[in-house]
Amino acid sequence: MAKKGSIRIAIAGVGNCASSLVQGIHYYTAERCRRGVTGLMHADIGGYLPCDIKVVAAFDVDARKVGTDISQAIFSKPNCTKIFQRDIPSAGVIVRMGPVLDGISEHMADYAEDRTFVRSSAKELTKAEIVRELKNSGAEILLNYVPVGSEQAARFYAECALEAGVAFINNMPVFIASDKAFADRFKARNLPIIGDDIKSQFGATITHRVLTDLFAKRGVKLLRTYQLNTGGNTDFLNMKNQTRLVSKKTSKTEAVQSVAKSRIEDENIHVGPSDYVPWQNDNKICFLRMEGHLFGDVPMDLELRLSVEDSPNSAGVVIDMIRCCKLALQSGVGGVLEAPSAYFCKHPAKQYSDDDAYDMIEAFIRTHTAKMLAVL
Repeated sequence: MAKKGSIRIAIAGVGNCASSLVQGIHYYTAERCRRGVTGLMHADIGGYLPCDIKVVAAFDVDARKVGTDISQAIFSKPNCTKIFQRDIPSAGVIVRMGPVLDGISEHMADYAEDRTFVRSSAKELTKAEIVRELKNSGAEILLNYVPVGSEQAARFYAECALEAGVAFINNMPVFIASDKAFADRFKARNLPIIGDDIKSQFGATITHRVLTDLFAKRGVKLLRTYQLNTGGNTDFLNMKNQTRLVSKKTSKTEAVQSVAKSRIEDENIHVGPSDYVPWQNDNKICFLRMEGHLFGDVPMDLELRLSVEDSPNSAGVVIDMIRCCKLALQSGVGGVLEAPSAYFCKHPAKQYSDDDAYDMIEAFIRTHTAKMLAVL
């Protein structure tokens, strides 16, 4: 299928997730895509392959990343995700120093340098400078990867996207796409936005949702459930500060509640990060328990253990989000992209069942691919 150039993206937060994304862009070559791929909805979306994505700007606050090429920064500490594509050519894109704001939790200073952030002494870019960087780089889409709990930083980068006139993908649990005020502003600027809080390819939340939906469809009354997650990356270390978890817990809990047959009482549901285990690195382990009643109110329970490499588990989803966002840009569609948000995110403005969201995203891709072909 013919395509119209590359997809130019900017990244705010060059952590493990950004590392897996950039590795994936180079791993999924045109040749590999022709042979068939794993981890993506489709190898080709609207004529675009993963390798058509190009990073043109990046922002971070860690001394080991700021001032280095993105191809080196993604392998710098404290990143600890699995390396599946070592050969990353120099991109000529230097990571710039963004504003710290609330991006670093104070408690992280108590941990060893190779496990936590080392704040750069470089001068923080102003909003005007970041907007200028986005414009000068030709970025079309800005990805938000700032740490969980960075409410100010996430909103700051959303504001930068609006001012620079670029689309925004909010991978984090700060409510922007699901905030009507922000959604209306992106609509007014005719800029696409997808969010909030990415739903990984085969992660704890999607697994919990599918099982909750299965309980409902099979007539099992779900009485109590918990989802406990442990990991050893900076995301889990950051989340040891419970005050940074409010939106994260809301996002994950509502993702499960939305597919339950009837809403579970607050005291009977717990969904969220549990603890930081350093030696796990980027591996996340989920412990899931569900208790219910079968026919005749006979009790039953289910326990599941899921182990996944956290960041690659999200990277393929982001590649699909980027390509859907590009289709919207080409079609002149702005505001919240309902279908991509419903399928790819935990906390969209409107929740749908996973089956309905899947049908919606496939229809979205078909419709906007047809629009693109019509003008070629």
